[in-house]
Amino acid sequence: MAHKRAAAPEADPYFPAHGDTRYRVHRYELALDYRPASNRLRGTARIGAVAGGAALREFALDLADFRLSRVVVDGRPAHYVHRAGRLRVRPAKAVEAGAAFTVEVHYTGNPQPVTSQWGGLGWEELTDGALVASQPVGAPSWYPCNDRPADKATYQISVTAPSVYTVVVGGRLLSRTTRASSTTWVYEQAAPTSSYLVTVSIGRYEAVHLSGGGSVLAPRRPVPQTGYVPARLRGQFAVDFGRQTRMMDFFEDVFGAYPFDGYAVVVTDEELDVPVEAQGVATFGTNHLGGQRRSERLVAHELAHQWFGNSLSIGDWRHIWLNEGFAKYAEWLWSEHTGGPTAASHAATAHARLARLPQDLTPGDPGRRLMFDDRLYQRGGLAVHALRHALGEGAFFRMLKGWTAVHRHGVVTTSALAAHAARYTARPLDAVFDMWVHRAALPPAGELDG
Repeated sequence: MAHKRAAAPEADPYFPAHGDTRYRVHRYELALDYRPASNRLRGTARIGAVAGGAALREFALDLADFRLSRVVVDGRPAHYVHRAGRLRVRPAKAVEAGAAFTVEVHYTGNPQPVTSQWGGLGWEELTDGALVASQPVGAPSWYPCNDRPADKATYQISVTAPSVYTVVVGGRLLSRTTRASSTTWVYEQAAPTSSYLVTVSIGRYEAVHLSGGGSVLAPRRPVPQTGYVPARLRGQFAVDFGRQTRMMDFFEDVFGAYPFDGYAVVVTDEELDVPVEAQGVATFGTNHLGGQRRSERLVAHELAHQWFGNSLSIGDWRHIWLNEGFAKYAEWLWSEHTGGPTAASHAATAHARLARLPQDLTPGDPGRRLMFDDRLYQRGGLAVHALRHALGEGAFFRMLKGWTAVHRHGVVTTSALAAHAARYTARPLDAVFDMWVHRAALPPAGELDG
């Protein structure tokens, strides 16, 4: 019996000019040298990839405006054209269908954020240092990549910077070597990672190791958690992130085992509009501190993304509610767990607020313009809450753990969630998804308890 060939991936409908579906990447090795004083980046990217179902006579990478000195495919110089954020490569010999191949790109320049409707995305020069905030399409601002959220790969990233700076990258620190006035930091991210979820922070930070975790009733190996904080803010950080180890324990109880080697929090020495999520790392601004835990819901939100968004990555940007809806609901669950307003109370408040706003956003396909609208976050949280009521308490929380376990380090879609949730009930869930995910009109508040 003939096996049906899997359908080739399609271009992201929101960002069709990003990514190349003709191949997939399995490994990036980046060697970077960054000079903060001049915002000068020199990089070598070695990319291991596999061709799709057709021979590759040419292919594309996403890369911003750098000067390229060399592009090599399988050890042989390749012809290339670099224009308007696209690096089009023609190997000396076509890559056979299904064959593995390696690309090397050598580049230098002054990294700048990618311009977007949400402001600059990607590598951002700070007053003293740099950070990366790439969601959704900022990764090409600092390295050549196949910039599609579903094309996940492992990473090894080496960053050389002046020794007065600390370099933080998502993953495990393999080595730190100082020569003269420069230090090279080498990190390994062994879990598959979407290109936009790779981050670098360079600044004058002190490392703070967060202790605690586990319990007598449910002993577990605590997840290593580290804060990187300007020295003068250590006291405020100790208060504002003082419950994060408890939060990690709670989320492991509710969502399943933490999916990565460790978790780092960077407080950059500038204000940020919103915290920045990346795989294994979250970046906050000085405005998110204050010593009164006023931003704790954001601490919960960013931590929850390690499960929803990072370990479970979306197939394309139409499914962004799967990231933000579950992270929003994690805020409500943490509030409920710590004696604050219940998830039901948060849902009622969100519904009342949304009822006063325009009904022109469909959570399951919000469109590029509205994909980060606050209404999507709130509607996503309501959809999860409606699913909780439809399944019942026990089945809902079993479903959550199953969802993160079955798709750990994988790629998910709304239809995959609907199929997964259906396994936990005899009740049809089509109406729940139709009302709360696939329609723009906000359902009546009473439907939350339906």
